[in-house]
Amino acid sequence: MNLKDKQILLGVTGGIAAYKSVELLRLLKKAGANVTVAMTEAAGHFVGKTTFEVLSENPVLSDLWNDTQSSVTHIDVAARSDAAVVAPATANCIGKLAHGIADDALTTTMLALTCPVMICPSMNTDMYQNIRVQENLDILERTGMHIVDPDSGALACKTVGAGRLPEPWFILDRLCALLAKKDFKDKKVLISAGPTVEAIDPVRYVSNHSSGKMGYAVARAAENRGAKVTLVSGPVNLEAPVGVDRISVESCNQMANAMFDNLKDADIIIKVAAVADYRPVNQENKKIKKTSDSTSLTLTLTENQDILKTIGQSKRDDQFLVGFAAETNDLETHALAKIKKKNLDMIAANLVGGKESGFKADTNKVKLFSRDGSVKDIPLMDKSEVAHRLLDAILSKAG
Repeated sequence: MNLKDKQILLGVTGGIAAYKSVELLRLLKKAGANVTVAMTEAAGHFVGKTTFEVLSENPVLSDLWNDTQSSVTHIDVAARSDAAVVAPATANCIGKLAHGIADDALTTTMLALTCPVMICPSMNTDMYQNIRVQENLDILERTGMHIVDPDSGALACKTVGAGRLPEPWFILDRLCALLAKKDFKDKKVLISAGPTVEAIDPVRYVSNHSSGKMGYAVARAAENRGAKVTLVSGPVNLEAPVGVDRISVESCNQMANAMFDNLKDADIIIKVAAVADYRPVNQENKKIKKTSDSTSLTLTLTENQDILKTIGQSKRDDQFLVGFAAETNDLETHALAKIKKKNLDMIAANLVGGKESGFKADTNKVKLFSRDGSVKDIPLMDKSEVAHRLLDAILSKAG
């Protein structure tokens, strides 16, 4: 997530879920945002003002009559905000915002906002489902505010149902999507990610070190920018990106079938997955047992289907195909050869082996080679930012 230099107003109201606002603040700061917290008096009964001031590194807006602040501090905060998110938003706060009531620091600041606003309701299930609360949420949505539906589950009041504040990472993701440019709107993007695993027997397999982080970052970025995204994923320890249709597979053959099944509807295909080049000729249905006299095991491998090459051979002229290449040497030579051999429109190539741009790292640096001969360097940065740079480059070529 990249909110570098964005001015974010975080509103906190008096609900038990206010403790999650602390983690949301931490994530916003980690994403590069400058955060100002505006909290109600009731919120202070759950989380202290000092906590938010220390973590945000900014004064907290909680009292319009505080002598240490300007009488128009709330106007200044509203004017400089790029976005605002109220999490948690209680029924009381939602009702005030819906009807223009401004009787504290938070609601007064909210009325002066001209930036995008996200409201995250959190309350008892019966309160949330009350017709008056639902009508107030409808009013806010009709006036342009973005409502994040609460999760369902066990609540602090022992009720089980809708009303739980979503996890901070989810709220952050939806905020990033709210602020992202929608230049991929109406585009269908097919992405592969992660490794494949090729079974030797029921407990052993052939695979590689791919973590799936780069492919998932591309899927998340494309969804944030308005695309309809289908993600074909090998086995990884990652949550499916919000709003993305994930198809989970294991072997190369399974990944190939899933990619081919979804190929015809795709405008852009980005193959990030590190597919195993070979698989065992024989997949034993029982565990291969070690015998007392066995000192070695010979494993015969056969080549897997080249999914990227097959797609390149069959893609339409109006489809844009991007491959990824992880190399250990001669990066440019190998990348240019793959563009021609596999009929690619673009390839993102990088040298593996370093800690900062390896399979499991959170950062990456790549070179983008295009069919027209142009080359673009993406320096070392977080994989989420690399993903957006890649999408920018694709858009400049694919239109």
